Amino acid sequence: MRHRPIPGSSGTVREMSLLGDPVLHAPCEPVTDFGPSLARLVEDLFATMYAARGVGLAANQIGVGLRVFVHDCPDDEDVRHLGHLVNPRLVSTDGVVVRGPEGCLSLPGLEAGTERYDEAVVEGWTVSGEPVRVSGTGFFARCLQHEMDHLEGLVYADRLTGWRRGRAVRAARRAGLGFPGRGLP
Repeated sequence: MRHRPIPGSSGTVREMSLLGDPVLHAPCEPVTDFGPSLARLVEDLFATMYAARGVGLAANQIGVGLRVFVHDCPDDEDVRHLGHLVNPRLVSTDGVVVRGPEGCLSLPGLEAGTERYDEAVVEGWTVSGEPVRVSGTGFFARCLQHEMDHLEGLVYADRLTGWRRGRAVRAARRAGLGFPGRGLP
């Protein structure tokens, strides 16, 4: 029997920020108020992520420039990892570097082979201010690194080089997505 609410069940689905929106391309600010507005933001992030059928979502993807992200993501063994992090920091990455398909809710319909470490550790806080440490491998490690990039003002396409970058630029232009000054050309 479940003794806690389903994440996002009391949240509001918000509009997604898309590539080119300035909030996606600027580092997010630390959270200083751990009050009810932060709890509402986390609920809205979950609701929006689930509505978009994603596995992770950072606050700037819904137009809020704060260091917060949520995740509901499997690892390579299909173990579910569900949670949120406030003011997270990437503590370590390790293992082999794997190029795998990566997409983003802020770049709808686009995907590119992106290099990420196979292991990642992130530390931060919960909405109630409790410390939390999250370790991930495989696909979940990719998710953690992807969301941490968002909080630094990066999208996965910023990590692409060569022909992959060129292909992503062309696909984004065809999709009508804008480009920031330091991001995709």
